[in-house]
Amino acid sequence: MTPPPFGRSSSLQMEGTVKCSANYVPLSPISFLERSAKVYSDRLSIVHGNVKYTWRETRQRCIRLASALTHLGISRGDVVAALAPNIPAMYELHFGVPMAGAVLCALNTRHDSAMVSVLLRHSEAKIIFVDHQLLNVAKGALEILSKASRKLPHLILISDRESQLSSQNNNNRSLASKDLEYESFLANGEPNFEIVWPNDEWDAIALNYTSGTTSRPKGVVYSHRGAYLNSLAAALLAEMTSMPVYLWTLPMFHCNGWCLTWTVAAQGGTNICLRNVTEKGIFDSIIQHQVTHMAGAPTVLNMIINAPRSVQRPLSRTVNVMTGGAPPPPHVLLKMKELGFNVTHGYGLTETYGPATVCIWKPEWNSLSPDEQANIQARQGVNHLGLEDVDVKDSESMKSVPSDAKTMGEVMIRGNTVMNGYLKDRKATEDAFRGGWFRSGDLAVKHPDGYIELKDRSKDIIISGGENISTIEVESVIFSHPSVLEAAVVGRPDDHWGETPCAFVKLKNGCNASADEIIKHCRDRLPHYMAPRTVIFDDLPTTSTGKTQKFVLRQRVKAMGSVSKASKL
Repeated sequence: MTPPPFGRSSSLQMEGTVKCSANYVPLSPISFLERSAKVYSDRLSIVHGNVKYTWRETRQRCIRLASALTHLGISRGDVVAALAPNIPAMYELHFGVPMAGAVLCALNTRHDSAMVSVLLRHSEAKIIFVDHQLLNVAKGALEILSKASRKLPHLILISDRESQLSSQNNNNRSLASKDLEYESFLANGEPNFEIVWPNDEWDAIALNYTSGTTSRPKGVVYSHRGAYLNSLAAALLAEMTSMPVYLWTLPMFHCNGWCLTWTVAAQGGTNICLRNVTEKGIFDSIIQHQVTHMAGAPTVLNMIINAPRSVQRPLSRTVNVMTGGAPPPPHVLLKMKELGFNVTHGYGLTETYGPATVCIWKPEWNSLSPDEQANIQARQGVNHLGLEDVDVKDSESMKSVPSDAKTMGEVMIRGNTVMNGYLKDRKATEDAFRGGWFRSGDLAVKHPDGYIELKDRSKDIIISGGENISTIEVESVIFSHPSVLEAAVVGRPDDHWGETPCAFVKLKNGCNASADEIIKHCRDRLPHYMAPRTVIFDDLPTTSTGKTQKFVLRQRVKAMGSVSKASKL
């Protein structure tokens, strides 16, 4: 079906019907919490070490949070930022912020102060909630903003409730008198606060930044409607029935945890929070809490299958795992199955609220060999039920490519779980939606059964451990080294991280630099995960116009093979 022209809408109303509050309510995932607080009131909603809450308590805390935000001057459409790992406060912010009518901007915890300052400035966040372990990063960002004569957001510290006394003693010394602490902030909220529901279901609920350059961040705006629909689609995707036990190995800052923050509430589940994701933490949590579901990039899968035998534990039940990002290698999927994990492979982008497609398993594939099954399972699949359509098209003609598993085209997506647009960037929004479809920039083929399979990334983005790395930004840092003449960065296959940056460098005549020196130069100026793991000194292949031929470099890297042993970041 051809989509209607961009920006045009029409409606046909039958005689005798009326649209009113009795039959129309703007969709919002806030309603999931309201329902679970009634249906599953005494069931555990959150577990984090010794900290435990029921759904009734979680709603009460979120109501107080929303109230406290309004007392601090937050109103409809204001942006509230958060810099925190997978802890109870981060989960509560996914409800408390929109319940105040505001927009949650969950920041990547691996960002440095420079990047955080850029995103705070671009988003115009009025408040930032900061985990105690990331306080120095946040304060560094605020210092940068203050030098630029920018109005600073209020900082609210999230103390460690597992060792609260120690946390207060150590961290409150670093707080200015005007700064607040999270639990004290909640205590100031009113228990009978009236929720600020969206006037329109297309109103913004979240702002998520893609991994771009510091000079031009791309803020992806999510709506209440899109978040609601994608949350329900995620439940179907993950085969998540009522009262699941979900282990948080996927960062909540990643597309709001692929909307699973809201999905778990919809199903009355229990959130098992992990501050730090480790092999032992994963297996211990699964056994202790009888985990039913989890999600994460292939990095997490690698962590599980490569865990020491002393850490691996036999599972009493199958654990359903959603994975996305870089396609998981077939041998990883095979090993996960042997350990008792049922892996569902999805594909998506920040602009599609996380997973947009799923590789739905067909019974006829059960008769195939394990290797053949794993190869099929690594495909990106078909659109989930929350999306209207996913196709592979010629970028110019907009015609669908043949379903021959050979002809490449661009993955294009349309439906209700595609972003509203890019914050403050109308041109980028219009470019992304040109032709009535969202253009992913990813190249794929389409198999005869309609399943798509990614082949390359047209924008040279490296996906490492689920994180997007801009090669342009890494290259610019390498170029800043005084001995470097030319540089190009491509992704090198990595058994642990999926991909890691590999830098090809040409030095200036008469200059010297070692690989370790280039890597240290980058690590001193970038978040460590963005720094190259491999540096190769050589001439760069170029076209007649002087452009680097990255496809040649990728072929060289592929021939080198995977990095088999990745160091910890």
